Amino acid sequence: MQTAELLRKVRRLEIRSRHLVEDLFAGRSGSVFKGRGVEFEEVRPYVPGDEVRDIDWNVTARLGSPYVKRFVEERELTVLLVVDVSRSMRFGTAGPEKRELAAELCAVLGFAAISNNDRVGLVLAGERVEHFVPPSRGRTHLLRLLRDVLGVTARAGGTRLTEAARFILRVSRRRSLVFWISDFEDTLDSRDWRVLGRRHELTAIRLEDPRDEILPGVGWVELEDLETGERTLVDTSSAGLRRAYQREARERRQRTERLLGEARCPILQIRTDRSYLPTLIRYFSSRRQARAQP
Repeated sequence: MQTAELLRKVRRLEIRSRHLVEDLFAGRSGSVFKGRGVEFEEVRPYVPGDEVRDIDWNVTARLGSPYVKRFVEERELTVLLVVDVSRSMRFGTAGPEKRELAAELCAVLGFAAISNNDRVGLVLAGERVEHFVPPSRGRTHLLRLLRDVLGVTARAGGTRLTEAARFILRVSRRRSLVFWISDFEDTLDSRDWRVLGRRHELTAIRLEDPRDEILPGVGWVELEDLETGERTLVDTSSAGLRRAYQREARERRQRTERLLGEARCPILQIRTDRSYLPTLIRYFSSRRQARAQP
C-alpha cells in the first residue's frame, strides 16, 4: 500500500472512530477500561467500620486477630491489541475485508483507551510475530499503531497464533487487557492459552465472513486457500458438498470456542456484513455490570 493511501485510510479511521467513541461510549470508557477498578496492595489490622467482606480469613486465622485486605484504585491500565495479519484476514465477500475491519476495531478500542489516559500496545501475528509496538499513550502513538495494522505484511502465509500467545507471556509482565482480533483459522494450544487467560484479562474478537461457513450454490467455482495458495475446482451446486463445507466450518468454530472457554476467554463474534457496534456495546455493558457487583 502506498504511503499516501495508507495515511488517508488512517485519517478516515481516526475521524470515524473518535466520533463513535464520543457518541456511543461517552461516560462508559472509564469504567470499561479500568478492568477490576482496584488492585490489591497489602493486608492491615481490622478496625471498626471496615467492610467485613474485606477480611482476609487466611491471614486472620494464622495471626489470631482480624486482618483486612487493602486495595488501591488502578491509576492506569495497559490495553494490548493483538491482530492476526495472516493471509486469511484478507478475505471479504460482504462488507470490508477482515483486516480492514480489524483496523477499525483497533481504532475504536484504542481511542476509548487513550481517552482514559491508558497505554495501548500492539502485536501483529501470523505464522510468527511480525511486529510489536510497546504500550504507550497518546494520539500520535495510536495513529502509528493503526498505520502498522493496515500496512505491515506477513512474511509467511500461515497462521500460528500460539506463537503470539507465548510472545505475550514473555514480554507482558504487567496484567493487561488483551483484545485478540482474528478469524482464528488455527488450532490453538490449550495450555498456553490457559496460562495467558490467568495472567491477563483476555478477550477474543472472532471476525467472520458469511462465506466462511455458507457456500452458495452457483455451479463450478475455483476456491483458493489464501494461506497456502492451493486452488481447488468444486461444484457448489452439490448440496452434499455445501453441507460438508458448513459442517467442517462449524466444527472448527466449536473447537475454538471450547478451547477459549477453558481459558476463561469471552468471545465476541463480529461479522463483516453487520455492524459491530451492538456487540461492543453489549460487551462493555456486561463488563461495567460485573465490576459493579460486590
